[in-house]
Amino acid sequence: MKRLIPALALMALAAACGTGMQAAGEDAAASLDYCHGQVCRSLAQLRGDSAIDYTMMPRNMLETDTVWNCRKAVKEEWCAGFWPGVLWYDYEHTRDDSIRAEAERFTESLEFLSQTPAFDHDLGFLVFCSYGNGYRLTHNPRYKEVILATADTLASLYNPTAGTILSWPRNIEMLGGHNTIMDNMINLEMLFWAAKNGGSHRLYDIAQKHAETTMLNQFRPDYSCYHVAVYDTITGKLDHCQNHQGLADGSMWARGQAWAIYGYTMVYRETNNKKFLDFAQKVADVYLARLPEDMIPYWDFDDPTIPGAPRDASAACVVASALIELSGYVDQAKGESYLADARKMLATLAGDDYRCGASKPAFLRHSVGNMPANYEIDASIIYADYYYIEALTRLKRLGKGEPVTEYYAKYN
Repeated sequence: MKRLIPALALMALAAACGTGMQAAGEDAAASLDYCHGQVCRSLAQLRGDSAIDYTMMPRNMLETDTVWNCRKAVKEEWCAGFWPGVLWYDYEHTRDDSIRAEAERFTESLEFLSQTPAFDHDLGFLVFCSYGNGYRLTHNPRYKEVILATADTLASLYNPTAGTILSWPRNIEMLGGHNTIMDNMINLEMLFWAAKNGGSHRLYDIAQKHAETTMLNQFRPDYSCYHVAVYDTITGKLDHCQNHQGLADGSMWARGQAWAIYGYTMVYRETNNKKFLDFAQKVADVYLARLPEDMIPYWDFDDPTIPGAPRDASAACVVASALIELSGYVDQAKGESYLADARKMLATLAGDDYRCGASKPAFLRHSVGNMPANYEIDASIIYADYYYIEALTRLKRLGKGEPVTEYYAKYN
């Protein structure tokens, strides 16, 4: 199957898979119904006996918790955009106006991010997961204004000498220079979108250059990635690469590799440059080759305590979502393989081992936040839930013969 444009390719894949994709869409819809029930339970919990504080965002629940640990939506809290994003995806599935109203209230509490200097690179996570999904579903012109302003703010962290966006300004001294982390690949989507929706073309150029520089410097010969690349602040030359949240500098940290798979799939969609498609496949294939049978990675593929090491459901959710999209950009045989792998991941996550069910109102258990810091180990974490509901939404759309994201229709 030749790739023409993303929407047509993905719909052609769905047609080739026939009734199997229809069944997958029905399975996805049933899982989305489960998510809706958990969303309603979460909202009831957040409301309690009084009104909801829309500046407090669900962040995590440890394995023994039954109540969301919430964080104030401040610029230092990088996860604050995921809960509004979950609500927007739930609204997309249910068309429940009460869910939309809650999504709007939580989203609008983040407007301040478009009006303050950049604290770090996470503005894409914060604003595009919230305002981006909100604009996609409502076309509220104010949401577009917030996204465009925030994209300009994110671009202020770009260092043209290094060719990347500075991820952690607060860690320049600790890490030894201009630092770029793999997570930053996801935040490029907001820059691409802004450049195509009224913003400066410079935002597109920054995003593409960042992806190219990261591709050149932040991967090992086997296409596994380092979490962090550090560049000389003055000359822009690469100084060193290291792991920050992985086991060791030479190990493959599962969520870091997941960000790479998702990021380069998205960059190919936005640029239509085949070098990014080839690279997305390479970083996906090394990850897939090392997965355990149930398709859920250990937090780091090189942890010597495997099989006793913790799993990371959040990485599985990110990759499942990415593979559903990537499946439409490659030849039919490989596309079907990627799609089958994504469905296996989602099937495992739908089982009793990973679903929270009645025990707590999150979607999933068994994610790992930061193992070296001993933080969020074996927890329910909001970004796992976000990418889980996104993956299910994409699978549902594909089962209906639709592009996996509505942005394709705009871009093509």
